[in-house]
Amino acid sequence: MSGPSPGSTKQVNTEPPMPEAKEQKKSYSPTKLIVKRFFANKLAVAGVFMFLLVVIFSFSAPLFVEHDPAQTNPLNTYAEPSSDHWLGTNSSGQDNFARLVYGGQISLQVGVFIMLIVSVIGVVLGSISGYFGGWIDSIIMRITDLFLIFPFLLLVLTVVTILQNVNVAILVITLGLIVWPNITRILRGTYLTLREREFIYSARAAGATDLRIIVKHMIPNAIGPIIVNATIIMAQMIILESALSFIGFGIPAPTLLGERC
Repeated sequence: MSGPSPGSTKQVNTEPPMPEAKEQKKSYSPTKLIVKRFFANKLAVAGVFMFLLVVIFSFSAPLFVEHDPAQTNPLNTYAEPSSDHWLGTNSSGQDNFARLVYGGQISLQVGVFIMLIVSVIGVVLGSISGYFGGWIDSIIMRITDLFLIFPFLLLVLTVVTILQNVNVAILVITLGLIVWPNITRILRGTYLTLREREFIYSARAAGATDLRIIVKHMIPNAIGPIIVNATIIMAQMIILESALSFIGFGIPAPTLLGERC
C-alpha cells in the first residue's frame, strides 16, 4: 500500500466551532407592548368584556324591552316581579326593568364623556406642568390646589343649583371642569420622573421638539396611570350622577339609575 508522501502534511481544523446565533428578541413599540400586556392580563380582559356586555345590554334596550320606561299605570303600582314586569313596578306603575335598562344609557354616557373631558384636561395640564416645570408648574399647581381645597360634593351641588335646568351636556361639562385636578397632579408627578430619564436626554440631543418628546416619548410611558385613573373616574362619575339624581339635583329624566325606584 502506498502511504502519504514524506513531504505532505495533513491540515487539521483547530478553530472552535462558531456558536449559533442567538435568536434576537422582538422589539415592540410602546403601544404594541401595552396591548400585549393587556391581553396577557385575564382579569383586565374579563373586565372589558363585562363592560361591553353592559353597554350592549343598555343600548340595545329597544330590541327586547317591551314597556315604555316613562309610562305610568296607577292601577298597577308596586307590582311583584312577573313575566310581564320582570322587576315589578314602582309607586307610579312604571316598569322597573325598563327604567333600569334605559337609565344605564344616560349613566354610561355621563361616565364616558366626563372621563374623556377629565383625561384630556389632565393630560394637557399635567404634561405642561411636569415637563416644563418652573413658573408654569407653579401656576398650574396653585390653580389645582384651589380646586382641591373646596369640598367636592358641595361644589357640585352649588354649581348644579345655580344652573337649574340641567341636561346631560351641562352635567358632563360641569363635572368635567371640576374633577380634573387629581389626574393632573398624578400625571405631573409621573412626568417629573420621566423627564430625567436617559431616553428623554437622547431625544433632546437628537433635536426633537418639546411637543414630539411629550407625544412620542412621555405620554406612552405614562399611559398606565392615565388608564387607571380614567377608569376610576368613569366609575366614580356614574355613581355620582346616580346619587345626584336620587337626591333631586341630577338630570330631570324619568329613566336615570338614581331615580328608577
